[in-house]
Amino acid sequence: MSGFTAKDVPSQRGKCVVVTGANTGIGFAAAHVLAERGARVLLACRDRDKAQNAMARIRNAVPSADLAFVPLDQADLGSVRDAAEIIGWEPRVDVLLNNAGVMFPPLQRTVQGHELQFGVNHLGTFALTGLLLGKLAQTPGSRVVVTSSLAHGGGKIDWDDIDAYRSYSRTQRYSDSKLMNLLFAFELDRRLRAAGSPLKAIACHPGIAATELVRHLPAIARLSWPVMTMVLNSAEQGAWPALQAATASGVQGGEYYGPQRLRGAAGPSGLARCKDKARDTIAAERLWNLSVELTGVDPLSGK
Repeated sequence: MSGFTAKDVPSQRGKCVVVTGANTGIGFAAAHVLAERGARVLLACRDRDKAQNAMARIRNAVPSADLAFVPLDQADLGSVRDAAEIIGWEPRVDVLLNNAGVMFPPLQRTVQGHELQFGVNHLGTFALTGLLLGKLAQTPGSRVVVTSSLAHGGGKIDWDDIDAYRSYSRTQRYSDSKLMNLLFAFELDRRLRAAGSPLKAIACHPGIAATELVRHLPAIARLSWPVMTMVLNSAEQGAWPALQAATASGVQGGEYYGPQRLRGAAGPSGLARCKDKARDTIAAERLWNLSVELTGVDPLSGK
């Protein structure tokens, strides 16, 4: 196969990687491979029991795995701050792999009152990343990886109803949050470069992969899902772009990785294309400033 797969992940011995949402799906698959390659992996998850079960499954296959659980609920900015403090106790952190997210839930709100997909997928990612930039910068060659989606192409941020108090479409808000992920990753890269930081910000997407995120799909889509998974990515394959962004040599800040087959839906990983609106610097700056206001976290300012 042409392209990057799990077999291309180099040794991670001596490194520490934080994987959010690591108890299932793509996050679990990435954590498993990273532990297998010798990394210390921090599984930052909402549910302790599920995280411990995931660690047991990894250790069953990799007895020498160096794993730890970090409580993280990205629907609560207080939990995000607590998680960042715990992670900060580590001697080093080489990679923050932002994988946690929700897709197509009915209208729900975070602890702080934000629409759930906006709050979890973007604000939680923004805040955790911002709080850990100082720690990451202590380690040469460190990286931040932000997971987006093919769905970003349908994103159109409603700045006047950012928290869906006037209208809510679960699919539209998901696409919006995935566009935000790319705007954030690319804006973070621009600001890191301007600050002369060696830290890299990289984006990725898993294509269309069989994970627990599909639990909120409409019934008719769930019925056809088993057939679709025969040609699309497994969770393990969906993790390849994240693993490439997190570990491959030659990766540059501001790059975007994803599957190379079926128009980005499946296959080994490589450089991916994004919609022009994901590179809109005016929208990115507006989102950045709004995110600072809503989270109280100002990345690169030390706050």
